[in-house]
Amino acid sequence: MVVQKMWLPVDLRLPSGPQAALGILSFEAAAAMSKLVSLHRSLSEQEVSRLRSDTMRSPGVGYLNSTDQAFLLRLACAELVVSLDAAAAAVARLGLRCGIDFGGVYASLKAGAPDARLDPLVAKGLKVKAKKMERLVAATARLSSEIEVLDELETAERKLTFPRGWSRLSGPIPAQPAAAPPAGDSSGADSLQQDLKMQRLKVKRLKEESLWTQSYEKAVGLMSRATCAVFGRICTVFGAFVPGLPPPLPSSTTDSVQTRLSKLLNPRAVVARASSGPITRRDGPSRVHPPVISSSCPIIGQRLSGQKKTAVDWRKLLDAPASTVGGAGLDQQYANVIVSAEQLLEMESEGRQEEANAERAEMYEMLPAKLRAAVRSKLRDWWRDPGPLDAGLAQGWKDAVDRIMSWLGPMARDTVQWQAERNMDRTRRFDGGPRVYALQTLRWADKEKAEAAIVEVLVALSCVCWYEERRRGSVRF
Repeated sequence: MVVQKMWLPVDLRLPSGPQAALGILSFEAAAAMSKLVSLHRSLSEQEVSRLRSDTMRSPGVGYLNSTDQAFLLRLACAELVVSLDAAAAAVARLGLRCGIDFGGVYASLKAGAPDARLDPLVAKGLKVKAKKMERLVAATARLSSEIEVLDELETAERKLTFPRGWSRLSGPIPAQPAAAPPAGDSSGADSLQQDLKMQRLKVKRLKEESLWTQSYEKAVGLMSRATCAVFGRICTVFGAFVPGLPPPLPSSTTDSVQTRLSKLLNPRAVVARASSGPITRRDGPSRVHPPVISSSCPIIGQRLSGQKKTAVDWRKLLDAPASTVGGAGLDQQYANVIVSAEQLLEMESEGRQEEANAERAEMYEMLPAKLRAAVRSKLRDWWRDPGPLDAGLAQGWKDAVDRIMSWLGPMARDTVQWQAERNMDRTRRFDGGPRVYALQTLRWADKEKAEAAIVEVLVALSCVCWYEERRRGSVRF
């Protein structure tokens, strides 16, 4: 007699509906929330003021990137809009599970359609929403880490429960007679069971405090309002300077974004005052003082006034030209070289010779062939006529390195941070702090100027190291 096994269908779909809990999708929702919180912080009055008065007018940005304030403002605005688009896409995906068409609302909001006119007072309670989202994201981040700890403890429990060899076999594990644990292991097993019990209670508590148990409707409602409020803040800050954004309309708007959201989400309508006003226009020439190397014109001198209002591809605006370091795909590599040069200079000043030698060898391995050839050529020219070798000459080299690194070093560190913030790694997906702008990194730096500055730093640094080794009686570099 042949016995046929009947396989019951298993529903692997995630739950949907307004009252369904987010569950495992809470981590995706937390990542979108953290991005909205980050945008909210980046658009605060303090951060906007720092962007306009410090970041855009720093010597490194003015020399390597551009002194055109309108161009830099458009870059910053495009980066914010693209980041908001990614968060809005995640909100729209979650909204489809509870019957909320947020994607259509956001698309018409960006297009400035008559039925989605942006009320500047839609940002009521944005700070309150941000604080609530911060708490939910923090609890969800703790839940993620505690679940990983729970998985490790459960894996350790399985290793104690099952024989070692059965994990590689297929089929059911045959019943084994219970074996007494070795002497001295009973306390360890009891401790593991206690840790498991406490960890499961901790995970259960965090699930109740985090987004895990939040319904789709509540989570999407909170994030959709925050998304519209952030977009309204972008329009308020950049609308007078960057074409392509719908202008804020007076509070008498009858059919505005919050009206459509109310129809979708069915909450209480919210109207209040905006948190702050736009950037104050500053006329007159730029006061950026170029660094030690001679001053130059902006790399890209786009003037945005007088352009017709057309649909803007914000993502395309962030594509760096081929003449820039980012366009050549070398921004991360050059940033690592500059950071290594900073560390090497610090090691030399502290007398850590062995570490400095290892760092120098590693730094030169990172150099592209073009820069390595340029450094060797300059060093060869200097070795033909080195001049008097004294402390004054070495100090002059060190001063030259310090002057260049005072504006090149911050741009390299910002580049490393900018790249790290865009990596999809677990340690950063729930980070809601203000982000680094691409305009303050090496991504938009003129390639020839950046390479010339790096070569000058490496040549002067090599000469300093060579002099210090000669002074200590070490082997010549």
